[in-house]
Amino acid sequence: MTTHPVFGSANISGIIFRNRLLRSATHESLADSSGAPTAAHEKLYTALAKGGAGAIITGYAGVQQDGRTNLPGMLMMHDDSLIPAYRKLTDAVHRQGTPIILQLAHCGRQTRQAVTGMRTVAPSPLKDSVFNEECPRELDEREIETIIRNFAAAAGRAVLAGFDGVQLHMAHGYLLAQFLSGYTNCRSDRWGGSTVNKFRIISEILHRIREEQGEFPVLAKINAYDRRRGGMRVDEAIDIARLLDISGCSAIEVSSGTVEEGLSIMRGPRFPAEALLACNFRFKALPQPFKNVMAPLLRLAMPLPKPLRNYNLEAAKAIKRAVSIPVIAVGGLHTMEDISAALGNGEVDCVSMSRPFIIEPNIVRKMQEGRQDASRCIKCNYCAIMIEEGPLRCWYGKLPAK
Repeated sequence: MTTHPVFGSANISGIIFRNRLLRSATHESLADSSGAPTAAHEKLYTALAKGGAGAIITGYAGVQQDGRTNLPGMLMMHDDSLIPAYRKLTDAVHRQGTPIILQLAHCGRQTRQAVTGMRTVAPSPLKDSVFNEECPRELDEREIETIIRNFAAAAGRAVLAGFDGVQLHMAHGYLLAQFLSGYTNCRSDRWGGSTVNKFRIISEILHRIREEQGEFPVLAKINAYDRRRGGMRVDEAIDIARLLDISGCSAIEVSSGTVEEGLSIMRGPRFPAEALLACNFRFKALPQPFKNVMAPLLRLAMPLPKPLRNYNLEAAKAIKRAVSIPVIAVGGLHTMEDISAALGNGEVDCVSMSRPFIIEPNIVRKMQEGRQDASRCIKCNYCAIMIEEGPLRCWYGKLPAK
């Protein structure tokens, strides 16, 4: 198995990936109160590196305070004082011979003022159906310029902290995705309307980073599609990918879905109702008898998107045909059979995974050594729900005993 093409190295803008199986960005809820990485991050990332990951993309790091997630322990990269802690982390990962990429994000309307202490903001003042405690405030020109400047400044800190590159989080309904989607961007100024206008904030961020950091690798994670009315569709995602290529992006990771869509981003065979009721900020204080009644109702009410495997692959292949830069596919690629097929004939350049690395940080090494040909993950998605209560871990479909 060691000679299998999956385990050959790959070069993306000078970053030498050890193999073509990458750890996709996953929020870990491990940062300290300032947003700095901790010893727990170092332990986790070292385990991923020793376990054979071709490269590690960190959990999302916020570029400014009002862009923090509602979840605990978010990484931040908004201040120079954070650089030494990140340098310690990147040094630890590099000692294992593994590249590490910092994902940069702003949550936009997908967060809570109760957590950030600041009014939520968005391209347009449209209420989110999940984070609906308030209507977000529409960003003005000055604020958009500040966000562009802060993304670029965060990338500069990543350079000083020893990261091999950064990734712009332009997917899953967060702020940059909100600008790109006609569902959340109803502006009629130069930041909305046409695809080029909706993309303008991205092009400005890329231009600023290139101006300040030269050829430092900047990757992007995009939505190929979602199920929102007026939202992202593959044809427009291809146009966005072309704009990324023209703007100097180093590689594109192709995902899909928004937080509003429930299990669209991380699909599974059964809605994790019990986990949601146990720890979500809306439900956890409800009486247990009421939760017992609600659980089956939630499962009936929440659609389960299909398929469960390879659900972004065809879109990733279409994007790959349209651009000259590498394309990474993520989403339900959990078996060697599917991974090998995805990478066959160069239809995509790399595959990234999230949940398989949660249950088995050494999943790549097991596959490479022929000890295992599929992840043990059962796609229960408790990991994505229970993180509201504490650090990332695999729950394997079981709530803690009361």
